[in-house]
Amino acid sequence: MNRILFLLWVAVAIVFGGCTLAPPYERPASPVPAQWPTGAAYPGGEADAAATQASMPVWREFLPDERLQKVIETALNNNRDLRLAVLNVDRARAYYGIQRAELLPAVHAAGSWAKARTPADLSASGHAYTAERYDVNLGVASWEIDFFGRIRSLKDQALEEYLATNQARRGAEIVLVATVAQAYLVLAADRETLKLVASTLEAQEASYALIRKRRDVGLVSDLDLRRAQSQVEVARGDVARYTQWVAQDENFLDLLVGAPIPPALLPVDLDGVRPPREVSPGLASETLLSRPDILAAEHRLKAAHANIGAARAAFFPRISLTAALGTASADLSGLFKSGSGAWSFAPQIVMPIFDARTWSAYTVTQVEKDIAVAQYEKAIQAAFREVADALATAGTVNRQIAAQRSLVEAVAETYRLSQARYDRGVDSYLAVLDAQRSLYAAQQGLIALIHAVLANRVTLYRVLGGGA
Repeated sequence: MNRILFLLWVAVAIVFGGCTLAPPYERPASPVPAQWPTGAAYPGGEADAAATQASMPVWREFLPDERLQKVIETALNNNRDLRLAVLNVDRARAYYGIQRAELLPAVHAAGSWAKARTPADLSASGHAYTAERYDVNLGVASWEIDFFGRIRSLKDQALEEYLATNQARRGAEIVLVATVAQAYLVLAADRETLKLVASTLEAQEASYALIRKRRDVGLVSDLDLRRAQSQVEVARGDVARYTQWVAQDENFLDLLVGAPIPPALLPVDLDGVRPPREVSPGLASETLLSRPDILAAEHRLKAAHANIGAARAAFFPRISLTAALGTASADLSGLFKSGSGAWSFAPQIVMPIFDARTWSAYTVTQVEKDIAVAQYEKAIQAAFREVADALATAGTVNRQIAAQRSLVEAVAETYRLSQARYDRGVDSYLAVLDAQRSLYAAQQGLIALIHAVLANRVTLYRVLGGGA
């Protein structure tokens, strides 16, 4: 019996101290430039030149608006997509626990009773008899001793899949924070535009009423009246359209948050929202390697390496052990008496000779590893493009805003002068309409650009991987 225990301890030592046949992992070279793009479209300055790596704030520091913070906190607690991501992590962790447990023997206790009658012609004594047997055993059934690391490789694969799923959850959280912030800013911009079109409609209606009075006394023609009416109808249609969009923005926010948002937490306009902080990606594009989706792709690549180890181990013998220790007796009363001890020890080795499926399975793992490398490199390339696009927007949008502000001022002055010339009878109402349309479009464009600045900050924060 001591020999059996010794062999068991040797087997345990082999299991926990053995090696695997998985190839060593080396991170693939980054398929993108080491530095971010430069040029007229991209931001520069001393802060960027001095930085070598982005320092990302957590989302509460990045989004200082207290009302928006409360909305995001509610979303993090209630959003169903994020809840599914968390549940997927729990499931992956459980799968990893199952695979890790394969390294340990499963010990079972069993009790049995058997009774059989043997007829006389089959009995050695020539007499029929009835035999009874009682057994109580503590044993291990078919425990594979992992000499060649097959189970350890599968355990490592399950671990990497779990870590990839956890990074996917982290990525889902960052995306949710960014999406809620974007939707909040869209609602603020649409509400501000709704205020603009409502005030424009009010001004157009007043102008239309004045022109109608002038027409009634013969000072202006019907053509001027109809032109003024057309502007009123355009503004009325815009009011209806932006009223619809604001309602849809609120519905989308409710969906993201997972519960109705109190009106007090909703923005009135863009001026009422504390803008997100500006973030810098630094100089090196290695910042991308900390993005959750890229980390998840790398974990899946490591899992593919571990799977190769399991496929290689399939070419080698499998050794399993079945053992039991207990008592046996022909009488129930003698089951635990001295001398009733019983044991069994049945090691088994299975040597693969020919199985074409094994070679095909090994080929599959090699191809899956190459696929994982391609997916990892593609994730880096896509991330680089997203950051580059966001940097291009950040480097140009402020210049666009400055030009748009000047355009609004110029068109507003044009409208004032056109109205004055029309009031004095120097010019036709068509010039006033053109100036009105230009001013209306320029004001809407300015709101859109201000929203683009704030939204791009959120985008840059998201594509850089968010805060820790």
